[in-house]
Amino acid sequence: MEEVKNRKVLVGEVVSDKMDKTVTVAVSRTVRHPRFHKIMSTKKTYKVHDEAKAAKVGDMVEFYEGRPVSKSKYMHLSRVIKTQE
Repeated sequence: MEEVKNRKVLVGEVVSDKMDKTVTVAVSRTVRHPRFHKIMSTKKTYKVHDEAKAAKVGDMVEFYEGRPVSKSKYMHLSRVIKTQE
């Protein structure tokens, strides 16, 4: 029997596709400040491995955490949710 690990799955917008087989994806979150209790939006970018070169700038994509491909790339593209027209 194979056990499937609980992988971190994220959804974000592609902000760059200039690298070969890699896209940069920005994930936006809203968090409450611990001291001032103000709701703030934060943004983090991930380098995502895109073997088929399916994602373009402006697309919404789903990706997951997996085995490292390079020094800074450990996320893998799962699917393109919405394409930019």
